[in-house]
Amino acid sequence: MALLSIQNIHCGYFDGIDILQYVSLEIDSGSFIGIIGPNGAGKSTLLKTIFGFLKYRQGKIFFKDAALHGLSPFEIKKLGISYIPQGINNFPYMTVRENLMLGAWTFRGKKNRIKEGLANIYEIFPIMYEKRKHKAEFLSGGEAKILSIAKEMISSPDLLLVDEPSAGLAPKIVSYVYEFLRNSQERGITILLVDQNINQAIENSEYLY
Repeated sequence: MALLSIQNIHCGYFDGIDILQYVSLEIDSGSFIGIIGPNGAGKSTLLKTIFGFLKYRQGKIFFKDAALHGLSPFEIKKLGISYIPQGINNFPYMTVRENLMLGAWTFRGKKNRIKEGLANIYEIFPIMYEKRKHKAEFLSGGEAKILSIAKEMISSPDLLLVDEPSAGLAPKIVSYVYEFLRNSQERGITILLVDQNINQAIENSEYLY
């Protein structure tokens, strides 16, 4: 059974105008799947629909056999899906560690779980340990993007939705970001990625839609 199954989804931002029509796809556990296409094709809309930011009018979405229809983003997050939006989504006046702690809200109150999550992030992303006491506003573009990813990974999601990870970044930094995404997959996290950087998407994805 697929980790994520999307069946004939219809969804949009306004009543009666569906950006997505008859969209179906399946994501197997442990895979790295890319979605490519021109501007306005609905790539980011699909990720927002999966994560509950948009409510679909028609079709079905199942995650680990559980229907996602009607669930809010925080409920979907608790099921094991994390979402990294396009651009940088950190809190600039908070430290790197404080940003990471916010990412661990799904198991707040569980000190051992939080400690374990931080240790895992610091192992995967050594730069986050080095910069842990620095405010996020002083990070470089690449470091800030890594923090955006790490903040969502600290909850140990089963599925990571990544929207345009290369947007606005220098080619060297883009390669750096993709390297960390591949490392995340090697640790068992399933990746569903949207990117207009077709070369990187093709090079890193196991399957493309």
